[in-house]
Amino acid sequence: MDSASDIDRLWSAFTESGDNQDRDALIIWYSPLVKFVAGRLMVNLPSSVEHGDVLSYGIFGLIEAIERFEPARGIRFETYAMGRIRGAMFDELRRVDWVPRALRHKMRLIRGAIAVLESRLRRSPADNELAAELDWTEAQLNTALTEISQVRMAALDDSGSLVDTIVDGYPTAMSPFDLAETRQVLASEVARLPEREKTVLALYYYEGMTLAEIGRVLEVTESRASQIHTKALLHLRSRLGDPS
Repeated sequence: MDSASDIDRLWSAFTESGDNQDRDALIIWYSPLVKFVAGRLMVNLPSSVEHGDVLSYGIFGLIEAIERFEPARGIRFETYAMGRIRGAMFDELRRVDWVPRALRHKMRLIRGAIAVLESRLRRSPADNELAAELDWTEAQLNTALTEISQVRMAALDDSGSLVDTIVDGYPTAMSPFDLAETRQVLASEVARLPEREKTVLALYYYEGMTLAEIGRVLEVTESRASQIHTKALLHLRSRLGDPS
C-alpha cells in the first residue's frame, strides 16, 4: 500500500468483513504511530523501562483502536489511535509501577511535609518553609520537583482535565457521583492555592498553554514553571488523600 486510496480500501474491507488478514495489514500500516508515541514517552521514563516493552504495550492499544474505530464518524484514525496507544502504554506501566522507588519516596515526603505545614500554618507553605520542614535546601527541593515533573509530564502528555490528572492512579474507578463530588472539592482546593500555582494550573489545563509559554507569561524559566506546576499537583493530591 502506498496511497490514501489503498488504505481507504483496506478500511472498507476490514469494516465489512472483520477479516484478520485485513486487520494485520492495518496494524503494519499504522505501526509507526506506536513507535512515535513510545519515542516521546521514553524521553522521560527511567532507564529501567525497556523500550521494547513500551512498544509491545502500544501494539495492544493499536489493535484495540483498529477494532473499535468507526470510519463513518469522520474522525482521523491517527488522532483516535494515538490516545488508545498512549493509554495502553500507561495502563501497563502503572500496573508494573514504573516510577523509581526513590522518586516515589520523595513524592511522599513532599506531600507529607505539605500536609504538616498546612495544618500548622493554616495556609500553603512557601518553598523555603517546605524545604526547611524536609531538612533540605531550596536547591534540593527544586531538584526533586524537577525530577518528579519529568516523570509526571510523560504521564500527562496530551492529557485531558485537571480532575483526570489528580484522580489518575487511584486504586478504583470513580462513580459519576464520586467524580462530580471530586470536581467540587478540587475547585475549592484550587482556590486555596498560592496565586502563582493557581495561575499555572489555569493556563496549563484551561488555556492549553505549554510550560514554556507559561514561563514567558510569568517571566520565569520553563523549568521553574514546571516546578510550580508539580508543586501545585502535589498540594492538591496531598489535600485529596493521594493513595500512592
